[in-house]
Amino acid sequence: MPAARGVKRTASKSSAATASTGPKNKKKRGAIQLEIPSAPKKRGCVLTCGQGDVGQLGLGEGVLETTKFKPVSSLGNKIVDARAGGMHTIALDSDGKVWTFGCNDEGALGRPTAGDADEGAPRAVALPRAAVAVAAGDSHSAALLDNGDVYAWGAFRDSHGSMGLVVRGREGKACREPVRVGVGEPAVAVASGGDHLVILTTSGSVYTMGCGEQGQLGRLSQRSASRDARQGFSALLVPSKVTLKAGASQIWAGYHATFALDAASEKMFAWGLNNYGQLGITGEKRKTALFAPMECDAFAGNTWRAVAAGQHHSLALDRAGVAHALGRCEYGRLGLGEKSGDAEVLEPIPKLQNKKCVCIAAGTSNSFAVTDTGEVYAWGMGSEGQLGTGARADAAEPQRLSPAALRASAGGQHSVLLQEDPTAQKEASPAPEKETEEEKIEPVEEKRPSKRQKKQEQDEEISSTSSAQTADVTEVKPEKINGNEKKEPETQTETETPMEVDENDKSQENKDDKKIEEPMDQTDSEKSQDTSSQDTDVETKADVELAETAETAQPAESETAQSAQAAQTAQTVTETEVNGTVETKPVVLTTA
Repeated sequence: MPAARGVKRTASKSSAATASTGPKNKKKRGAIQLEIPSAPKKRGCVLTCGQGDVGQLGLGEGVLETTKFKPVSSLGNKIVDARAGGMHTIALDSDGKVWTFGCNDEGALGRPTAGDADEGAPRAVALPRAAVAVAAGDSHSAALLDNGDVYAWGAFRDSHGSMGLVVRGREGKACREPVRVGVGEPAVAVASGGDHLVILTTSGSVYTMGCGEQGQLGRLSQRSASRDARQGFSALLVPSKVTLKAGASQIWAGYHATFALDAASEKMFAWGLNNYGQLGITGEKRKTALFAPMECDAFAGNTWRAVAAGQHHSLALDRAGVAHALGRCEYGRLGLGEKSGDAEVLEPIPKLQNKKCVCIAAGTSNSFAVTDTGEVYAWGMGSEGQLGTGARADAAEPQRLSPAALRASAGGQHSVLLQEDPTAQKEASPAPEKETEEEKIEPVEEKRPSKRQKKQEQDEEISSTSSAQTADVTEVKPEKINGNEKKEPETQTETETPMEVDENDKSQENKDDKKIEEPMDQTDSEKSQDTSSQDTDVETKADVELAETAETAQPAESETAQSAQAAQTAQTVTETEVNGTVETKPVVLTTA
């Protein structure tokens, strides 16, 4: 998944993680002070490729797949960052506005939608201030605002299905509009894994929330990381602090993993799934899930400026701009050529050794790199056209693409490039298309399977949205189906139906004001006594004000009894205006 933007100290200028030289850490403990970054300065156009069956390409309903990158013309040329999620895309423009398009089954778009056409068209998300960074996971999105606030929307998923984003009583609840995630101090970076969110604050503290089944939260024992544990959803969905002695200066998130650069020593630490050695942690911890931060011995002896992690592999960019790969080799995702085994140590990618890379990106099973001259290279799984090479073939080595770009992002089955527009600084760019009056219709109330459910049926229950079981450390070689990795059927006999949020149920949304507990620091007693801890309920209060305008046309009165029998009864029509640009006041989630 995409890596979080890097952070600088107060005296430094902020820049993208893959282009940053990183902070010079002070030796004195407690002296670390990170600044809220500004948004990237260079702007341009968004290009997408790969699978687009749920609108994640933003190219219109007629484009279900493309093997070459095509521009999302409706976004104009003012975009400064764009990220690919599991089945959606999020973009940030130079004015600080956030745009989304793709699958909205669980609220990943953060805005009301009135059908497939609305979901696939880039539209704005309502936020109270300008955003400076964005992140996208499998079914959730997040934005960092210019005052250090973090807003998130959508839902996390675990092996049981949807687990929501916030706690409601003793259950998790998905959020279809942005909610503020408070951690007690301003944030300087956000990073999304497949189903977890990582937040870095000005003091160097790291907070996590979401699914923790593979240890990706880094603050719960294996037993406590289940929704069935005593603390239930509150232990997972309330952002809480990870224990790092010196704090962190940068963070990155992979599908089932989290990386943090130590603020004092600049050593790399990681936690999460390591079944292919993708964390760079060897020895007795090899091929296990790590539930607490550990130093990555494979990263020793070098200094690092960026990390990008997919489902079972990781990429790392050193200070010299050399790209390295680690983990599972299948489908060519490491870019090391026709390699027979997995990489247990970080290996330089041969075809890129003479290039100075400034950006790396890892999708589920594919990878990208962008050089300082704008050259774009792609490799790994390409069965859905997600490499942008013009073919549906895998690539064992980096393949140079024709479009130049500033940065790249890779998702589940699609990829995104940001291409600099030399005229963007001089000419005004067209605003993304807005809804017409005809599009302002209420979503049809007909019950139907979600797009995600349909896709799972088509892919024969491929699990691209939920975490693998912890015991699944020796994974069977999957088949490629629709761009995902097919796993053998789980041994569990029953699967919980993913939580669904009815977009038509406005009364329910009115009650969904988001208020969350104060972040909880992890203690030793909490780790060792998780089985005897008290059940935790999170009280929430409703403070969301949503306005709806509804006009109801009364049935026509019959003129005579005879004409009433001949004519059909007039129908009652209810129209609800849906503002595509989402100008409503966002929901605010504050810590108690």
